[in-house]
Amino acid sequence: MKDLSLFIIIPLAIGALIFFAVFVSFIGTWLKARLNGAPVSVMNLIGMRLGGVPYGLVVDARITAVKAGIPLETDKIAAHYLAGGNVVPTVQALVAAQKAGIALNWDRACAIDLATKGSNKSVVEAVRTSVDPKVIDCPNPESGRTTIDGVAKDGIQVKVKARVTVRSHLDRFVGGAKEETIIARVGEGIVSTIGSAESYKIVLESPDSISKTVLARGLDVGSAFEILSIDIADVDVGENVGAKLQEAQAEANKNMAQAQAEIRRAAAVAVEQEMKARVQEMQAEVVRAQAEVPRAMAEAFRTGRLGVMDYYKMENVQADSAMRASIARPEDKK
Repeated sequence: MKDLSLFIIIPLAIGALIFFAVFVSFIGTWLKARLNGAPVSVMNLIGMRLGGVPYGLVVDARITAVKAGIPLETDKIAAHYLAGGNVVPTVQALVAAQKAGIALNWDRACAIDLATKGSNKSVVEAVRTSVDPKVIDCPNPESGRTTIDGVAKDGIQVKVKARVTVRSHLDRFVGGAKEETIIARVGEGIVSTIGSAESYKIVLESPDSISKTVLARGLDVGSAFEILSIDIADVDVGENVGAKLQEAQAEANKNMAQAQAEIRRAAAVAVEQEMKARVQEMQAEVVRAQAEVPRAMAEAFRTGRLGVMDYYKMENVQADSAMRASIARPEDKK
């Protein structure tokens, strides 16, 4: 009977000891939550412990939210932790948004936190930028460029530096275009505005016209930011691009004209060679015809159609004609 009692008492004692140890491990966190007005049941703490959730972190986040007047349940905080979110920064961002009067709920804050995970951004920075606008340099110095270059209609290049003041648009922060898109859009707008100016002098006289024109285009559509202002920090005159283009065009026209002249020269040389060849052919025909004359005369002598006296008369006529020609045209003086 005594052995049976020991067999029952020992397990009960062990169970009681385990329960006491568990209670002691949770009593501090439970009491902390209770005293700060954000009570959490022991069973809830045990459930988070068994689920691999750091219940101390969750309780601290709940206390922060409740103290700020945000009734945030531990289940939502634990779910965000299990999703890979940063619990404390998310709660801090939620509290900061409420204090600043910005409409931001827990689900939206969690979405922003998860969307910025792995980048150099955070949900806290998104809320802070929404409260305190930030300034973006355009172009980004890290890109290696120092100015945005545009060419006015008179061909003069204008170099511009701009500073864009933006604040976060929390409703579009998830899935919206980031700073790189804003910089690209502003740069495109500046180049287009300079290109539409009749002269570079107009841009230098009123650089604010660039910012007004670019700002009126609504470049922040679909982005995670709202553009508050675009300020031209510096304007400078660059190269005479128009003159260089005209010079390059003139050089190209000259090369084209030279090529066409070379084509015509080659064609003329070919025609000249062809004419020379035709002259040689004609001279050959003349020689061939002259060679037939003695044959014809010999045939005339044989057939009796030409006599000896007739031949002498013909020779006298030719000699007389040659003499008359030499008298009428004296020899050229050298």
